[in-house]
Amino acid sequence: MDIHYIPVDVIASFMRQVFEALGVPPEDARIVTDVLVAADLWGIESHGVGRLKYYYDRIRAGVQSTRTHMETVRETETTAVVDGHHGMGHVVAYRSMRMAMEKARRYGLGAVAVRNSTHFGIAGYYARMAADEGMMGFVVTNARPAIAPTFSTEPMLGTNPIAFAAPSDMPFPFCFDAATSITQRGKIEVAARAEQPVPEGWLIDPEGRPITDPIRILQDLDRGTAAFLPLGGAGEELGGHKGYGLATMVEILSAALSGGAFLKDLLGYAPDGARRPYMLGHFFLAIDIEHFVPLDMARRITGQIMRDLRNARKEPGRERIYVAGEKEYEAEERIRAQGVPVNPNLMRELQMMRDELGITGYEAHF
Repeated sequence: MDIHYIPVDVIASFMRQVFEALGVPPEDARIVTDVLVAADLWGIESHGVGRLKYYYDRIRAGVQSTRTHMETVRETETTAVVDGHHGMGHVVAYRSMRMAMEKARRYGLGAVAVRNSTHFGIAGYYARMAADEGMMGFVVTNARPAIAPTFSTEPMLGTNPIAFAAPSDMPFPFCFDAATSITQRGKIEVAARAEQPVPEGWLIDPEGRPITDPIRILQDLDRGTAAFLPLGGAGEELGGHKGYGLATMVEILSAALSGGAFLKDLLGYAPDGARRPYMLGHFFLAIDIEHFVPLDMARRITGQIMRDLRNARKEPGRERIYVAGEKEYEAEERIRAQGVPVNPNLMRELQMMRDELGITGYEAHF
């Protein structure tokens, strides 16, 4: 399959124009685009420009507002509860994390719980916001049901990612960002566009049998007849119950602290079958390191932990050991130089949005 590489600035400009053409205000369009571009730069194809049509379709369907009206419904010196009123999740998340960081800068800790938001892209972006300003960041979000609880085949929990970032004295911060399922929908979408099967053990059907056809999987996920397995896989032998527990922890943090929706209420459909907003919940925590120890000390200790891990005895045949954030750091340098990879199926999506919105000036690229 032919892969085209489009310059990062061209991809960014195009996405901004798409969002603005859909009615997203310019500053908000910039925030959303920055989150998506970060995903592509860090090599996370599942959440970059490949997700543009995902938001395009939701906005066109009327289940996501282009204008983000955030409401702070409760606030203390160190905490806040925010209602996103179904606006752009990236904007809600960016401003909520900024609020948590401002509180942490003054009081040491800042936490913001959010309800009635929408998909916000990669959780690691917001954790990195804190790390980039000398703080530690912790971010979780719930999502529409996709994970089956251990010993079940029914999708109940979202893929519910956990992200944590900390500054270091390495050239990059420590940044862990992962779903609590073995994988997530975005990777299935990437496989579908690449016309490749997914491995056995990622998803199951209602009888607990593995399914690997990405086209069928996407259809069955929408029907509720396919489910991701939690981290650790099926059963308890390899720790599947631990992934299930972590996904539930994220659900509680995302819903119980905000008074928001959870589990099947996040399906995006009313009881009568009509489409409705997804009503997602998020939780953001910022920790100002200087309220605990000098920042340089924390950076040095974090960096030494990372170096010691990289220098551990290697498995035979392996040349390197990575730490979280390292592959993304290396990917950014490569992708800035070569451009964002776009396969023919994704190219057709970009062309369709370009033509439907009447956007011009990109004919030389797609």
